Amino acid sequence: MTYTHLTTNELTIIAHSFVQKLKAYRVAQMINRCAETVYRVYRYLETGASIADYQDHYMRNKQRCGRKRTQLSLAELTYINDKIAQGWTPDTIIGRAERPISCNRRTLYRMFERGQFGFDVRSLPMRGKRHPNGYVERRGKAGQLGRSIHERAKDFPHYATEFGHLEADTVQGKKHQGAVMTLTERQSKVEIVLNVHEKTADAINQHLSQWLRKFPRHFFKSITFDNGKEFAGWREIANQFDLHTYFAEVGAPNQRGLNENNNGLLRRDGLTKQLDFRNLPDELVTQLMSKRNNLPRKSLGYRTPYEVFMSYVTDEQLPRPFDLGL
Repeated sequence: MTYTHLTTNELTIIAHSFVQKLKAYRVAQMINRCAETVYRVYRYLETGASIADYQDHYMRNKQRCGRKRTQLSLAELTYINDKIAQGWTPDTIIGRAERPISCNRRTLYRMFERGQFGFDVRSLPMRGKRHPNGYVERRGKAGQLGRSIHERAKDFPHYATEFGHLEADTVQGKKHQGAVMTLTERQSKVEIVLNVHEKTADAINQHLSQWLRKFPRHFFKSITFDNGKEFAGWREIANQFDLHTYFAEVGAPNQRGLNENNNGLLRRDGLTKQLDFRNLPDELVTQLMSKRNNLPRKSLGYRTPYEVFMSYVTDEQLPRPFDLGL
């Protein structure tokens, strides 16, 4: 309900009516106001105060109205800044609930947008930069390399809830020099980064084969690639490990949205476009992969990808943690 404050003209009418001893409800009808509003002014004037005193009193009270900005303790600010430095978002900080925070998720985001307490919205993972709905990829396109992604639903009716389906892509370095291969497991959102150094079909197949050998046969059910030429040797991998392989439509990276999003996060974490990937240290890749897989995510109920991945496998199936790179 919208409420408008009494104007100076209305207050003048009320004051004159009070002197003339007119009934308050009659005055309310004249100025089209609630009777209680006029009664309130009358009661104040009955104390001997003037209408100017009433207006000063009203304005002082009005300054105390409205919602007060939430205040955070020093301990809370320290905790929030530490988590943001580790790559957490305000949503994760509130949702994970490792400790109580004196505000909700939306309020914490507003604090970053306003720059309150020294928070900087540019320090958040996405920095507000997202493609709009309906975005269509218009970069260079190649032909369809293999089976369409649309066949995946026929082969795996429970794909959306099954563990063991991977999405794959490559991330290139400065001036397209060098590359890493990324694999994302759909259910756990675990991100695997293979330091292939070169964006060639031979390098991709060699490193991917070495990694898949660490797991039992059929541990992973399918891989969905994009149509880059580096995945031209997909038949060798499919036959060697009895894996179903699919390809997203040309120019439709949104069909592998989880993998594309994780690639963007890796860029922000350290695999920037200014870095030459040809001599990228394995230690750096492992460090970035570990950081990403140990950050809580809202879509996982604020659990980490590593925690969810571990809930799907047995000790006999799992290779050594060092090998997995989590």
